[in-house]
Amino acid sequence: MYSRRFFLIVLFPVLWLLIACNPTENSTLKKLVVGVVSYGEGARSLEQYAELKDHLGAELKSLVELQPALNEIQAIDQIESQKWDLVFAPPGLAAIAISQAQYVPLIPRTGGDRGRSVIVVRDDNPSTAIKDLANQTVALGQRGSATGYYFPVFNLYGLTLTEIKFGSTPKEILRWVDEGEVIAGALSLAEFERYRSEFKDTTFRILHRDSHSVPPGSVLIGPKVNADVQDKLLDALESAAPKTKRSVGYISNANPPNYEYLIKVVKRVQPIAERIREKPAPIYEAKESPAPTP
Repeated sequence: MYSRRFFLIVLFPVLWLLIACNPTENSTLKKLVVGVVSYGEGARSLEQYAELKDHLGAELKSLVELQPALNEIQAIDQIESQKWDLVFAPPGLAAIAISQAQYVPLIPRTGGDRGRSVIVVRDDNPSTAIKDLANQTVALGQRGSATGYYFPVFNLYGLTLTEIKFGSTPKEILRWVDEGEVIAGALSLAEFERYRSEFKDTTFRILHRDSHSVPPGSVLIGPKVNADVQDKLLDALESAAPKTKRSVGYISNANPPNYEYLIKVVKRVQPIAERIREKPAPIYEAKESPAPTP
């Protein structure tokens, strides 16, 4: 289990020298850029985070700017360029930020077992197992999504699909399944239960449920924020009103999740995913052979 204070101390061992040289400059942050994944609900995200934005601005005496990203692809671009100082990240994005962009997890977000990855079909679809999806068109989420991308690719390993379509949002994936554009779609169990009721004329069925509990997301701090400000930011997050914490979905006074297994899955999927935008789409490395067609 990660320790918040451990990360804050170990990853920035020399910053005390800089602080000692100029304590005023290094103990304040003129602007804090906060990144969130809005899934197309940018206006709702701005409203949802409004109280936290005001609270952080008052506590840090800084300008706080909220930057919603439409999906994980946009968020990855911001994280890889380290443009976000604070990130409210779903689990897949958190694993990438930690392993590839030097972000540090501070505290966990809400959610847990309901973050399991599922692959769903229409109830009138005859498929009974994942192998039945061979030579069919399947929808995945964007790169960066644990439940919509990394775990499904891992579970589809060995198959060749006619095509893979990549949905910008979980709702779009369900719409494609509903309209028959794809035979199956991948998303989280929580997202499935949230959006399925919006398709009143269609009954969906879970074809496959991944056996691994996806860890919850995290609130992460960027590598450009110095250690003293990080400490103040953590204190500000923990001192926010309970209503504010519930609104944006994080848990204070708790250690961040362990992403070791998820990071391994991300690394394992990366070479497999190099060709999945091809038609047909092989879900295996180039040097390997496909699984037998059922």
